[in-house]
Amino acid sequence: MDCPVSQKEALITIYSICQQNTSEYFREIGGLMFINDLAKSSVHCIVKEAALFTLGIIIESNVYCQQTLCTSELFEDLILFLIKKDSGVNLKRMSVYVILVLVSNNKNGQTYVRDTGCISLLLQLFRTTLPTSEKNLSDENTDPCYQLWSSVCSTLCACVNNPQNDNQNICCSVFPYAKEWLESCTEPEIVRPICSFLGLTVANNSYVQKYFVSIGGLDTLAKVLLELMHDSCLSHSSMKLAVVVTKTLDACIANNSAVGVVLAKYHTVSELLKLLSNETLNTGEKISIILTIGHCTEVCEENQCELLQNNGLPLMIQVLTESQDEELIKAATFVLQNCKQMTEQLSLKSYDNSLNVNNAEELGAQVRKRCLQDYWKKAKEILHRINLMEKESCDCYFYNPLFFSGCTAGGLSFNSRTFTKMLQSCQHRCSHHRVLLEAEERYRRELRKVAAGNNKMLLAPVKKDRLHKEISTFRSKKDSFQSKGLVWKLINEICSLAMSMRPLSRRRARKDFTAEEINCLLKGVKEMGNHWNLILWSYPFQKGRTSVDLSKKYYRLQMQVLITEFSTNCKCCKHFHH
Repeated sequence: MDCPVSQKEALITIYSICQQNTSEYFREIGGLMFINDLAKSSVHCIVKEAALFTLGIIIESNVYCQQTLCTSELFEDLILFLIKKDSGVNLKRMSVYVILVLVSNNKNGQTYVRDTGCISLLLQLFRTTLPTSEKNLSDENTDPCYQLWSSVCSTLCACVNNPQNDNQNICCSVFPYAKEWLESCTEPEIVRPICSFLGLTVANNSYVQKYFVSIGGLDTLAKVLLELMHDSCLSHSSMKLAVVVTKTLDACIANNSAVGVVLAKYHTVSELLKLLSNETLNTGEKISIILTIGHCTEVCEENQCELLQNNGLPLMIQVLTESQDEELIKAATFVLQNCKQMTEQLSLKSYDNSLNVNNAEELGAQVRKRCLQDYWKKAKEILHRINLMEKESCDCYFYNPLFFSGCTAGGLSFNSRTFTKMLQSCQHRCSHHRVLLEAEERYRRELRKVAAGNNKMLLAPVKKDRLHKEISTFRSKKDSFQSKGLVWKLINEICSLAMSMRPLSRRRARKDFTAEEINCLLKGVKEMGNHWNLILWSYPFQKGRTSVDLSKKYYRLQMQVLITEFSTNCKCCKHFHH
Protein backbone atom coordinates (compact mmCIF):
# COMPACT_ATOMS: atom_id res chain seq x y z
CA MET A 1 0.00 0.00 0.00
CA ASP A 2 2.98 2.33 0.35
CA CYS A 3 4.26 1.68 -3.17
CA PRO A 4 1.99 3.53 -5.68
CA VAL A 5 4.09 2.52 -8.69
CA SER A 6 3.63 -1.18 -7.94
CA GLN A 7 -0.08 -0.65 -7.35
CA LYS A 8 -0.38 1.07 -10.71
CA GLU A 9 1.42 -1.82 -12.42
CA ALA A 10 -0.87 -4.31 -10.69
CA LEU A 11 -3.95 -2.40 -11.86
CA ILE A 12 -2.63 -2.36 -15.41
CA THR A 13 -2.09 -6.11 -15.20
CA ILE A 14 -5.66 -6.62 -13.96
CA TYR A 15 -6.90 -4.48 -16.84
CA SER A 16 -4.93 -6.61 -19.32
CA ILE A 17 -6.31 -9.86 -17.86
CA CYS A 18 -9.89 -8.59 -17.91
CA GLN A 19 -9.48 -7.81 -21.60
CA GLN A 20 -9.55 -11.60 -22.12
CA ASN A 21 -13.23 -11.79 -21.13
CA THR A 22 -12.55 -12.54 -17.46
CA SER A 23 -14.47 -9.51 -16.16
CA GLU A 24 -17.33 -11.66 -14.89
CA TYR A 25 -15.02 -13.82 -12.79
CA PHE A 26 -13.28 -10.72 -11.48
CA ARG A 27 -16.67 -9.36 -10.41
CA GLU A 28 -17.62 -12.62 -8.66
CA ILE A 29 -14.48 -12.65 -6.51
CA GLY A 30 -15.08 -9.08 -5.37
CA GLY A 31 -12.43 -7.45 -7.51
CA LEU A 32 -14.65 -4.61 -8.64
CA MET A 33 -15.48 -3.47 -5.14
CA PHE A 34 -11.83 -3.75 -4.10
CA ILE A 35 -10.70 -1.43 -6.91
CA ASN A 36 -13.58 0.92 -6.16
CA ASP A 37 -12.48 1.13 -2.51
CA LEU A 38 -8.86 1.58 -3.61
CA ALA A 39 -9.82 4.56 -5.79
CA LYS A 40 -11.50 6.23 -2.81
CA SER A 41 -8.93 5.39 -0.13
CA SER A 42 -5.61 5.87 -1.89
CA VAL A 43 -3.78 9.13 -1.32
CA HIS A 44 -1.75 8.81 -4.51
CA CYS A 45 -3.17 10.41 -7.66
CA ILE A 46 -1.56 7.89 -10.03
CA VAL A 47 -3.28 5.04 -8.14
CA LYS A 48 -6.64 6.82 -8.22
CA GLU A 49 -6.29 7.44 -11.95
CA ALA A 50 -5.25 3.85 -12.67
CA ALA A 51 -8.05 2.45 -10.50
CA LEU A 52 -10.74 4.57 -12.21
CA PHE A 53 -9.38 3.71 -15.64
CA THR A 54 -9.45 -0.02 -14.82
CA LEU A 55 -13.01 0.28 -13.48
CA GLY A 56 -14.10 2.06 -16.65
CA ILE A 57 -12.58 -0.57 -18.93
CA ILE A 58 -14.21 -3.42 -17.01
CA ILE A 59 -17.60 -1.68 -16.90
CA GLU A 60 -17.46 -1.00 -20.60
CA SER A 61 -16.67 -4.60 -21.47
CA ASN A 62 -19.29 -6.29 -19.29
CA VAL A 63 -22.90 -5.22 -18.77
CA TYR A 64 -23.17 -7.12 -15.48
CA CYS A 65 -20.24 -5.16 -14.11
CA GLN A 66 -21.98 -2.00 -15.27
CA GLN A 67 -25.14 -2.95 -13.39
CA THR A 68 -23.17 -3.86 -10.26
CA LEU A 69 -21.37 -0.52 -10.04
CA CYS A 70 -24.23 1.67 -11.28
CA THR A 71 -25.23 3.08 -7.90
CA SER A 72 -25.85 6.55 -6.57
CA GLU A 73 -22.90 6.06 -4.18
CA LEU A 74 -20.43 5.68 -7.03
CA PHE A 75 -21.80 8.77 -8.78
CA GLU A 76 -21.40 10.74 -5.54
CA ASP A 77 -17.80 9.53 -5.21
CA LEU A 78 -17.09 10.62 -8.77
CA ILE A 79 -18.58 14.04 -8.02
CA LEU A 80 -16.11 14.41 -5.16
CA PHE A 81 -13.21 13.64 -7.50
CA LEU A 82 -14.45 16.34 -9.88
CA ILE A 83 -14.97 19.10 -7.32
CA LYS A 84 -11.85 18.65 -5.17
CA LYS A 85 -9.31 21.40 -5.69
CA ASP A 86 -6.36 19.03 -5.54
CA SER A 87 -7.77 16.82 -8.30
CA GLY A 88 -5.66 17.09 -11.42
CA VAL A 89 -6.98 17.23 -14.96
CA ASN A 90 -6.12 13.57 -15.59
CA LEU A 91 -8.01 12.43 -12.49
CA LYS A 92 -11.03 14.43 -13.64
CA ARG A 93 -10.75 12.88 -17.08
CA MET A 94 -10.78 9.37 -15.59
CA SER A 95 -13.79 10.29 -13.44
CA VAL A 96 -15.67 11.58 -16.49
CA TYR A 97 -14.72 8.41 -18.36
CA VAL A 98 -16.28 6.23 -15.64
CA ILE A 99 -19.45 8.35 -15.78
CA LEU A 100 -19.51 7.87 -19.56
CA VAL A 101 -19.45 4.07 -19.40
CA LEU A 102 -22.00 4.04 -16.57
CA VAL A 103 -24.61 6.03 -18.54
CA SER A 104 -23.95 4.61 -22.02
CA ASN A 105 -27.05 2.69 -23.19
CA ASN A 106 -28.15 2.49 -19.55
CA LYS A 107 -31.41 4.02 -18.40
CA ASN A 108 -30.58 3.56 -14.71
CA GLY A 109 -27.25 5.31 -15.12
CA GLN A 110 -28.93 8.20 -16.94
CA THR A 111 -31.37 8.50 -14.05
CA TYR A 112 -28.62 8.45 -11.38
CA VAL A 113 -26.54 11.05 -13.20
CA ARG A 114 -29.56 13.36 -13.05
CA ASP A 115 -30.77 12.59 -9.52
CA THR A 116 -27.33 12.94 -7.93
CA GLY A 117 -26.67 16.28 -9.62
CA CYS A 118 -23.74 14.85 -11.51
CA ILE A 119 -25.08 16.11 -14.84
CA SER A 120 -25.13 19.66 -13.49
CA LEU A 121 -21.43 19.34 -12.67
CA LEU A 122 -20.76 18.02 -16.18
CA LEU A 123 -22.55 21.02 -17.66
CA GLN A 124 -20.42 23.30 -15.53
CA LEU A 125 -17.28 21.62 -16.87
CA PHE A 126 -18.67 22.03 -20.37
CA ARG A 127 -18.94 25.78 -19.81
CA THR A 128 -15.60 26.33 -18.06
CA THR A 129 -12.94 23.90 -19.27
CA LEU A 130 -12.80 24.71 -22.97
CA PRO A 131 -9.43 26.32 -23.87
CA THR A 132 -9.97 29.87 -25.06
CA SER A 133 -6.70 30.48 -26.88
CA GLU A 134 -5.92 29.20 -30.34
CA LYS A 135 -2.53 28.08 -29.05
CA ASN A 136 -4.16 25.52 -26.79
CA LEU A 137 -6.25 24.19 -29.69
CA SER A 138 -3.28 23.80 -31.99
CA ASP A 139 -2.63 20.28 -30.70
CA GLU A 140 -5.74 18.81 -29.16
CA ASN A 141 -3.99 15.49 -28.53
CA THR A 142 -1.57 17.00 -26.02
CA ASP A 143 -3.70 19.65 -24.35
CA PRO A 144 -5.25 18.05 -21.22
CA CYS A 145 -7.92 20.75 -20.82
CA TYR A 146 -9.22 20.17 -24.31
CA GLN A 147 -9.21 16.40 -23.74
CA LEU A 148 -11.24 16.89 -20.57
CA TRP A 149 -13.73 19.13 -22.39
CA SER A 150 -14.01 16.66 -25.26
CA SER A 151 -14.64 13.80 -22.79
CA VAL A 152 -17.35 15.90 -21.12
CA CYS A 153 -19.02 16.43 -24.51
CA SER A 154 -19.03 12.68 -25.20
CA THR A 155 -20.43 11.96 -21.74
CA LEU A 156 -23.23 14.50 -22.16
CA CYS A 157 -24.08 12.88 -25.49
CA ALA A 158 -24.40 9.52 -23.72
CA CYS A 159 -26.53 11.10 -20.98
CA VAL A 160 -29.27 12.21 -23.41
CA ASN A 161 -29.32 9.31 -25.86
CA ASN A 162 -30.35 5.66 -26.05
CA PRO A 163 -32.78 5.95 -24.50
CA GLN A 164 -33.72 9.60 -24.85
CA ASN A 165 -34.82 11.05 -21.53
CA ASP A 166 -35.38 14.17 -19.43
CA ASN A 167 -31.67 14.93 -19.47
CA GLN A 168 -32.29 16.59 -22.84
CA ASN A 169 -34.29 19.34 -21.13
CA ILE A 170 -31.51 19.87 -18.57
CA CYS A 171 -28.69 19.95 -21.10
CA CYS A 172 -30.31 22.66 -23.20
CA SER A 173 -29.25 25.16 -20.50
CA VAL A 174 -25.76 25.33 -22.07
CA PHE A 175 -27.04 26.03 -25.60
CA PRO A 176 -26.13 29.75 -25.36
CA TYR A 177 -22.49 28.80 -24.66
CA ALA A 178 -22.43 26.36 -27.53
CA LYS A 179 -23.94 29.00 -29.81
CA GLU A 180 -21.32 31.55 -28.74
CA TRP A 181 -18.45 29.13 -29.46
CA LEU A 182 -19.83 28.28 -32.89
CA GLU A 183 -20.07 31.97 -33.72
CA SER A 184 -16.46 32.62 -32.73
CA CYS A 185 -14.71 29.49 -33.99
CA THR A 186 -15.16 27.05 -36.89
CA GLU A 187 -12.26 24.78 -36.00
CA PRO A 188 -13.16 21.06 -36.37
CA GLU A 189 -11.91 20.39 -32.82
CA ILE A 190 -14.71 22.63 -31.52
CA VAL A 191 -17.46 22.24 -34.11
CA ARG A 192 -17.57 18.42 -34.18
CA PRO A 193 -18.10 17.81 -30.43
CA ILE A 194 -20.59 20.67 -30.17
CA CYS A 195 -22.59 19.48 -33.19
CA SER A 196 -22.69 15.94 -31.80
CA PHE A 197 -23.95 17.26 -28.47
CA LEU A 198 -26.54 19.58 -30.07
CA GLY A 199 -27.81 16.95 -32.50
CA LEU A 200 -28.44 14.33 -29.83
CA THR A 201 -29.91 16.83 -27.34
CA VAL A 202 -32.52 18.27 -29.73
CA ALA A 203 -33.41 14.95 -31.41
CA ASN A 204 -37.14 14.15 -31.23
CA ASN A 205 -37.69 16.78 -28.52
CA SER A 206 -39.93 19.62 -29.65
CA TYR A 207 -39.42 21.64 -26.45
CA VAL A 208 -35.64 21.64 -26.78
CA GLN A 209 -35.88 22.34 -30.52
CA LYS A 210 -38.05 25.40 -29.95
CA TYR A 211 -35.69 26.70 -27.28
CA PHE A 212 -32.68 26.25 -29.57
CA VAL A 213 -34.45 28.19 -32.33
CA SER A 214 -35.56 30.91 -29.90
CA ILE A 215 -31.98 31.77 -28.90
CA GLY A 216 -30.88 31.96 -32.53
CA GLY A 217 -29.17 28.60 -32.59
CA LEU A 218 -30.58 27.66 -36.00
CA ASP A 219 -29.36 30.96 -37.43
CA THR A 220 -25.89 30.26 -36.06
CA LEU A 221 -25.75 26.80 -37.61
CA ALA A 222 -26.85 28.25 -40.96
CA LYS A 223 -24.08 30.86 -40.77
CA VAL A 224 -21.48 28.23 -39.88
CA LEU A 225 -22.62 26.18 -42.88
CA LEU A 226 -22.24 29.23 -45.13
CA GLU A 227 -18.72 29.85 -43.88
CA LEU A 228 -17.72 26.22 -44.27
CA MET A 229 -19.16 26.06 -47.77
CA HIS A 230 -17.13 29.13 -48.67
CA ASP A 231 -14.00 27.27 -47.54
CA SER A 232 -15.00 23.84 -48.86
CA CYS A 233 -13.78 24.65 -52.39
CA LEU A 234 -10.28 24.95 -50.92
CA SER A 235 -10.40 22.47 -48.04
CA HIS A 236 -11.65 18.90 -48.00
CA SER A 237 -11.94 19.01 -44.20
CA SER A 238 -14.30 22.00 -44.44
CA MET A 239 -16.55 20.03 -46.76
CA LYS A 240 -16.65 17.08 -44.36
CA LEU A 241 -17.35 19.43 -41.47
CA ALA A 242 -20.18 21.00 -43.48
CA VAL A 243 -21.80 17.56 -43.65
CA VAL A 244 -21.60 17.31 -39.84
CA VAL A 245 -23.29 20.70 -39.48
CA THR A 246 -25.93 19.60 -41.99
CA LYS A 247 -26.80 16.56 -39.87
CA THR A 248 -27.19 18.81 -36.84
CA LEU A 249 -29.45 21.15 -38.81
CA ASP A 250 -31.60 18.22 -39.80
CA ALA A 251 -31.94 17.07 -36.18
CA CYS A 252 -33.15 20.57 -35.26
CA ILE A 253 -35.96 20.68 -37.84
CA ALA A 254 -36.83 17.03 -38.47
CA ASN A 255 -39.81 17.03 -36.08
CA ASN A 256 -40.73 20.66 -36.61
CA SER A 257 -40.37 21.49 -40.30
CA ALA A 258 -42.18 24.81 -39.83
CA VAL A 259 -39.00 26.33 -38.36
CA GLY A 260 -37.27 25.61 -41.66
CA VAL A 261 -38.42 29.05 -42.78
CA VAL A 262 -35.62 30.46 -40.61
CA LEU A 263 -33.12 28.92 -43.02
CA ALA A 264 -34.64 30.58 -46.09
CA LYS A 265 -32.91 33.93 -45.51
CA TYR A 266 -29.52 32.22 -45.46
CA HIS A 267 -30.20 30.35 -48.74
CA THR A 268 -29.45 27.12 -46.95
CA VAL A 269 -31.12 24.95 -49.60
CA SER A 270 -28.89 26.31 -52.35
CA GLU A 271 -25.83 25.68 -50.18
CA LEU A 272 -26.99 22.13 -49.52
CA LEU A 273 -27.41 21.55 -53.25
CA LYS A 274 -23.85 22.75 -53.80
CA LEU A 275 -22.66 20.41 -51.08
CA LEU A 276 -24.61 17.53 -52.63
CA SER A 277 -22.85 18.03 -55.96
CA ASN A 278 -19.48 17.19 -54.39
CA GLU A 279 -18.17 13.98 -55.93
CA THR A 280 -16.28 12.85 -52.82
CA LEU A 281 -19.42 12.31 -50.73
CA ASN A 282 -20.34 8.78 -49.74
CA THR A 283 -23.89 7.43 -49.85
CA GLY A 284 -24.59 8.05 -46.17
CA GLU A 285 -23.54 11.69 -46.45
CA LYS A 286 -25.73 12.17 -49.53
CA ILE A 287 -28.70 10.69 -47.69
CA SER A 288 -28.20 13.10 -44.78
CA ILE A 289 -28.02 16.11 -47.10
CA ILE A 290 -31.09 15.11 -49.13
CA LEU A 291 -33.12 14.44 -45.97
CA THR A 292 -32.18 17.88 -44.68
CA ILE A 293 -33.34 19.40 -47.99
CA GLY A 294 -36.57 17.42 -47.62
CA HIS A 295 -37.27 18.76 -44.14
CA CYS A 296 -36.42 22.30 -45.28
CA THR A 297 -38.88 22.09 -48.18
CA GLU A 298 -41.61 20.12 -46.43
CA VAL A 299 -43.84 23.10 -45.56
CA CYS A 300 -41.79 26.14 -46.59
CA GLU A 301 -42.61 27.65 -49.99
CA GLU A 302 -39.53 29.89 -49.93
CA ASN A 303 -37.24 26.90 -49.61
CA GLN A 304 -39.16 25.08 -52.32
CA CYS A 305 -38.72 28.04 -54.66
CA GLU A 306 -35.01 28.07 -53.89
CA LEU A 307 -34.84 24.36 -54.65
CA LEU A 308 -36.46 25.04 -58.01
CA GLN A 309 -34.27 28.05 -58.82
CA ASN A 310 -31.10 26.02 -58.28
CA ASN A 311 -32.19 23.06 -60.45
CA GLY A 312 -32.86 20.94 -57.40
CA LEU A 313 -35.71 18.94 -58.91
CA PRO A 314 -33.70 17.65 -61.91
CA LEU A 315 -30.94 16.74 -59.47
CA MET A 316 -33.38 14.72 -57.36
CA ILE A 317 -34.68 12.98 -60.49
CA GLN A 318 -31.09 12.19 -61.46
CA VAL A 319 -30.53 10.61 -58.04
CA LEU A 320 -33.65 8.50 -58.54
CA THR A 321 -32.66 7.26 -61.97
CA GLU A 322 -28.96 6.65 -61.33
CA SER A 323 -28.78 5.43 -57.74
CA GLN A 324 -29.32 1.85 -56.67
CA ASP A 325 -29.28 2.54 -52.93
CA GLU A 326 -32.79 2.10 -51.53
CA GLU A 327 -32.41 4.67 -48.73
CA LEU A 328 -31.01 7.27 -51.12
CA ILE A 329 -33.93 6.71 -53.49
CA LYS A 330 -36.40 7.12 -50.62
CA ALA A 331 -34.79 10.38 -49.55
CA ALA A 332 -34.93 11.83 -53.08
CA THR A 333 -38.54 10.70 -53.45
CA PHE A 334 -39.34 12.50 -50.19
CA VAL A 335 -38.05 15.79 -51.63
CA LEU A 336 -39.96 15.35 -54.90
CA GLN A 337 -43.13 14.44 -53.08
CA ASN A 338 -42.93 17.61 -50.97
CA CYS A 339 -42.69 19.81 -54.05
CA LYS A 340 -45.31 17.81 -55.89
CA GLN A 341 -47.91 18.22 -53.15
CA MET A 342 -47.21 21.92 -52.79
CA THR A 343 -47.38 22.49 -56.54
CA GLU A 344 -50.73 20.74 -56.77
CA GLN A 345 -52.12 22.99 -54.03
CA LEU A 346 -51.07 26.23 -55.67
CA SER A 347 -53.57 28.00 -57.87
CA LEU A 348 -51.74 30.27 -60.28
CA LYS A 349 -53.57 33.51 -61.04
CA SER A 350 -52.82 35.86 -63.87
CA TYR A 351 -52.32 39.49 -62.93
CA ASP A 352 -53.61 42.34 -65.05
CA ASN A 353 -50.89 44.70 -66.20
CA SER A 354 -53.25 47.61 -65.59
CA LEU A 355 -53.37 46.84 -61.86
CA ASN A 356 -53.11 50.06 -59.87
CA VAL A 357 -49.91 50.23 -57.85
CA ASN A 358 -50.12 52.60 -54.93
CA ASN A 359 -46.53 52.60 -53.79
CA ALA A 360 -43.12 51.15 -54.45
CA GLU A 361 -43.47 48.52 -51.71
CA GLU A 362 -46.61 47.09 -53.26
CA LEU A 363 -44.91 47.11 -56.66
CA GLY A 364 -41.98 45.14 -55.25
CA ALA A 365 -44.31 42.62 -53.66
CA GLN A 366 -46.16 42.21 -56.96
CA VAL A 367 -42.93 41.65 -58.89
CA ARG A 368 -41.73 39.06 -56.41
CA LYS A 369 -45.05 37.27 -56.60
CA ARG A 370 -44.90 37.15 -60.39
CA CYS A 371 -41.37 35.77 -60.19
CA LEU A 372 -42.64 33.04 -57.91
CA GLN A 373 -45.35 32.27 -60.44
CA ASP A 374 -42.75 31.80 -63.14
CA TYR A 375 -40.84 29.37 -60.99
CA TRP A 376 -43.97 27.44 -60.10
CA LYS A 377 -44.84 27.20 -63.79
CA LYS A 378 -41.49 25.54 -64.32
CA ALA A 379 -42.26 23.29 -61.38
CA LYS A 380 -45.56 22.33 -62.96
CA GLU A 381 -43.74 21.40 -66.15
CA ILE A 382 -41.39 19.14 -64.21
CA LEU A 383 -44.38 17.75 -62.30
CA HIS A 384 -46.08 16.97 -65.60
CA ARG A 385 -42.98 15.13 -66.78
CA ILE A 386 -42.85 13.21 -63.51
CA ASN A 387 -46.48 12.14 -63.97
CA LEU A 388 -45.72 11.01 -67.51
CA MET A 389 -42.79 8.99 -66.27
CA GLU A 390 -45.03 7.43 -63.63
CA LYS A 391 -47.62 6.55 -66.27
CA GLU A 392 -45.04 5.08 -68.59
CA SER A 393 -43.51 3.09 -65.78
CA CYS A 394 -46.93 1.66 -64.94
CA ASP A 395 -47.34 0.42 -68.53
CA CYS A 396 -44.17 -1.64 -68.23
CA TYR A 397 -44.40 -5.05 -66.58
CA PHE A 398 -40.95 -4.94 -65.05
CA TYR A 399 -40.24 -3.18 -61.77
CA ASN A 400 -39.22 0.43 -62.38
CA PRO A 401 -36.92 1.77 -59.64
CA LEU A 402 -37.89 5.37 -60.41
CA PHE A 403 -41.24 5.45 -58.55
CA PHE A 404 -41.49 1.92 -57.03
CA SER A 405 -44.25 0.97 -59.45
CA GLY A 406 -44.75 -2.73 -60.30
CA CYS A 407 -46.65 -4.75 -62.90
CA THR A 408 -50.02 -3.24 -63.79
CA ALA A 409 -51.26 -6.57 -65.01
CA GLY A 410 -51.43 -7.99 -61.52
CA GLY A 411 -54.25 -10.50 -61.33
CA LEU A 412 -53.80 -11.71 -64.93
CA SER A 413 -52.53 -15.24 -65.38
CA PHE A 414 -49.40 -15.48 -67.53
CA ASN A 415 -48.26 -18.50 -69.50
CA SER A 416 -46.07 -19.16 -72.54
CA ARG A 417 -48.82 -17.94 -74.91
CA THR A 418 -50.27 -14.90 -73.12
CA PHE A 419 -46.94 -13.45 -71.95
CA THR A 420 -45.64 -12.83 -75.49
CA LYS A 421 -48.95 -11.25 -76.52
CA MET A 422 -48.87 -8.98 -73.51
CA LEU A 423 -45.32 -7.88 -74.34
CA GLN A 424 -46.25 -7.20 -77.98
CA SER A 425 -49.25 -5.10 -76.93
CA CYS A 426 -47.21 -3.03 -74.46
CA GLN A 427 -46.75 0.52 -75.81
CA HIS A 428 -43.82 1.35 -73.53
CA ARG A 429 -41.58 -1.69 -73.63
CA CYS A 430 -38.39 -1.52 -71.62
CA SER A 431 -35.02 -2.74 -72.84
CA HIS A 432 -35.50 -6.12 -71.14
CA HIS A 433 -38.73 -6.74 -73.03
CA ARG A 434 -37.22 -5.72 -76.34
CA VAL A 435 -34.36 -8.16 -75.84
CA LEU A 436 -36.75 -10.97 -75.00
CA LEU A 437 -38.97 -10.31 -78.02
CA GLU A 438 -36.00 -10.04 -80.41
CA ALA A 439 -34.44 -13.22 -79.06
CA GLU A 440 -37.75 -15.08 -79.27
CA GLU A 441 -38.22 -13.96 -82.85
CA ARG A 442 -34.77 -15.25 -83.77
CA TYR A 443 -35.58 -18.47 -81.97
CA ARG A 444 -38.78 -18.88 -83.97
CA ARG A 445 -36.94 -18.22 -87.25
CA GLU A 446 -34.40 -20.92 -86.44
CA LEU A 447 -37.17 -23.35 -85.53
CA ARG A 448 -38.91 -22.64 -88.81
CA LYS A 449 -35.70 -23.55 -90.64
CA VAL A 450 -35.55 -26.82 -88.74
CA ALA A 451 -39.25 -27.44 -89.39
CA ALA A 452 -38.71 -26.94 -93.13
CA GLY A 453 -36.61 -30.11 -93.18
CA ASN A 454 -38.62 -31.91 -90.57
CA ASN A 455 -42.38 -31.79 -90.94
CA LYS A 456 -42.82 -33.36 -87.56
CA MET A 457 -41.61 -30.22 -85.74
CA LEU A 458 -44.69 -28.24 -84.66
CA LEU A 459 -44.83 -24.68 -83.33
CA ALA A 460 -48.51 -24.59 -82.45
CA PRO A 461 -49.86 -26.24 -79.29
CA VAL A 462 -51.13 -29.81 -79.81
CA LYS A 463 -53.17 -32.24 -77.83
CA LYS A 464 -51.43 -34.24 -75.16
CA ASP A 465 -51.51 -37.66 -76.90
CA ARG A 466 -50.52 -36.20 -80.24
CA LEU A 467 -47.72 -34.24 -78.60
CA HIS A 468 -46.24 -37.40 -77.09
CA LYS A 469 -46.43 -39.14 -80.45
CA GLU A 470 -44.74 -36.29 -82.29
CA ILE A 471 -42.01 -36.00 -79.67
CA SER A 472 -41.20 -39.71 -79.82
CA THR A 473 -41.11 -39.59 -83.62
CA PHE A 474 -38.93 -36.47 -83.57
CA ARG A 475 -36.48 -38.01 -81.09
CA SER A 476 -36.09 -41.07 -83.32
CA LYS A 477 -34.63 -38.90 -86.04
CA LYS A 478 -30.91 -38.68 -86.43
CA ASP A 479 -30.91 -34.91 -86.61
CA SER A 480 -32.80 -34.55 -83.32
CA PHE A 481 -29.53 -34.02 -81.46
CA GLN A 482 -28.66 -31.21 -83.82
CA SER A 483 -32.05 -29.62 -83.15
CA LYS A 484 -31.53 -29.95 -79.43
CA GLY A 485 -28.15 -28.34 -79.77
CA LEU A 486 -29.76 -25.47 -81.68
CA VAL A 487 -32.39 -24.98 -78.97
CA TRP A 488 -29.81 -24.83 -76.23
CA LYS A 489 -27.70 -22.51 -78.33
CA LEU A 490 -30.63 -20.13 -78.69
CA ILE A 491 -31.46 -20.34 -74.99
CA ASN A 492 -27.88 -19.49 -74.12
CA GLU A 493 -28.03 -16.60 -76.57
CA ILE A 494 -31.16 -15.27 -74.89
CA CYS A 495 -29.50 -15.50 -71.48
CA SER A 496 -26.36 -13.79 -72.75
CA LEU A 497 -28.34 -10.96 -74.30
CA ALA A 498 -30.45 -10.49 -71.20
CA MET A 499 -27.37 -10.42 -69.01
CA SER A 500 -25.67 -7.92 -71.30
CA MET A 501 -28.64 -5.55 -70.99
CA ARG A 502 -28.63 -5.61 -67.21
CA PRO A 503 -27.56 -2.29 -65.70
CA LEU A 504 -24.17 -2.40 -64.07
CA SER A 505 -24.55 -2.45 -60.31
CA ARG A 506 -22.80 0.41 -58.65
CA ARG A 507 -21.43 -1.36 -55.69
CA ARG A 508 -19.02 0.30 -53.39
CA ALA A 509 -15.43 -0.70 -53.80
CA ARG A 510 -14.48 -2.84 -50.84
CA LYS A 511 -11.89 -1.31 -48.57
CA ASP A 512 -10.30 -3.46 -45.92
CA PHE A 513 -9.92 -1.93 -42.50
CA THR A 514 -6.38 -0.81 -41.79
CA ALA A 515 -4.68 -1.38 -38.45
CA GLU A 516 -5.05 2.33 -37.74
CA GLU A 517 -8.79 2.20 -38.43
CA ILE A 518 -9.23 -0.81 -36.16
CA ASN A 519 -7.38 1.00 -33.38
CA CYS A 520 -9.60 4.06 -33.90
CA LEU A 521 -12.71 1.85 -33.85
CA LEU A 522 -11.73 0.09 -30.63
CA LYS A 523 -10.69 3.36 -29.02
CA GLY A 524 -13.95 5.00 -30.09
CA VAL A 525 -16.04 2.15 -28.64
CA LYS A 526 -14.15 2.42 -25.39
CA GLU A 527 -14.78 6.14 -25.14
CA MET A 528 -18.26 6.43 -26.66
CA GLY A 529 -19.83 2.99 -26.52
CA ASN A 530 -21.85 1.81 -29.49
CA HIS A 531 -22.47 5.30 -30.84
CA TRP A 532 -21.24 4.54 -34.32
CA ASN A 533 -22.01 7.94 -35.83
CA LEU A 534 -20.10 9.70 -33.07
CA ILE A 535 -17.13 7.39 -33.59
CA LEU A 536 -17.29 7.95 -37.36
CA TRP A 537 -17.27 11.71 -36.89
CA SER A 538 -14.55 11.68 -34.24
CA TYR A 539 -11.81 9.60 -35.89
CA PRO A 540 -10.05 9.70 -39.27
CA PHE A 541 -11.56 6.70 -41.07
CA GLN A 542 -11.12 6.07 -44.78
CA LYS A 543 -13.24 7.93 -47.28
CA GLY A 544 -16.56 6.15 -47.81
CA ARG A 545 -16.80 4.55 -44.36
CA THR A 546 -20.29 4.47 -42.84
CA SER A 547 -21.58 3.86 -39.35
CA VAL A 548 -22.90 0.48 -40.54
CA ASP A 549 -19.38 -0.48 -41.63
CA LEU A 550 -18.07 0.31 -38.15
CA SER A 551 -20.78 -1.68 -36.36
CA LYS A 552 -20.28 -4.71 -38.61
CA LYS A 553 -16.52 -4.62 -38.23
CA TYR A 554 -16.76 -4.36 -34.45
CA TYR A 555 -19.21 -7.27 -34.42
CA ARG A 556 -16.80 -9.37 -36.48
CA LEU A 557 -13.95 -8.51 -34.14
CA GLN A 558 -16.04 -9.55 -31.15
CA MET A 559 -17.04 -12.78 -32.87
CA GLN A 560 -13.40 -13.57 -33.63
CA VAL A 561 -12.58 -13.15 -29.95
CA LEU A 562 -15.51 -15.37 -28.92
CA ILE A 563 -14.65 -18.04 -31.46
CA THR A 564 -11.02 -18.06 -30.38
CA GLU A 565 -11.99 -18.31 -26.74
CA PHE A 566 -14.53 -21.04 -27.43
CA SER A 567 -12.13 -23.09 -29.51
CA THR A 568 -9.49 -22.72 -26.76
CA ASN A 569 -11.66 -23.45 -23.72
CA CYS A 570 -14.24 -25.91 -25.01
CA LYS A 571 -13.41 -29.50 -24.07
CA CYS A 572 -14.92 -30.82 -27.28
CA CYS A 573 -12.80 -28.41 -29.33
CA LYS A 574 -9.68 -29.38 -27.38
CA HIS A 575 -10.39 -33.06 -28.03
CA PHE A 576 -11.03 -32.31 -31.69
CA HIS A 577 -7.77 -30.36 -32.07
CA HIS A 578 -5.90 -33.11 -30.21
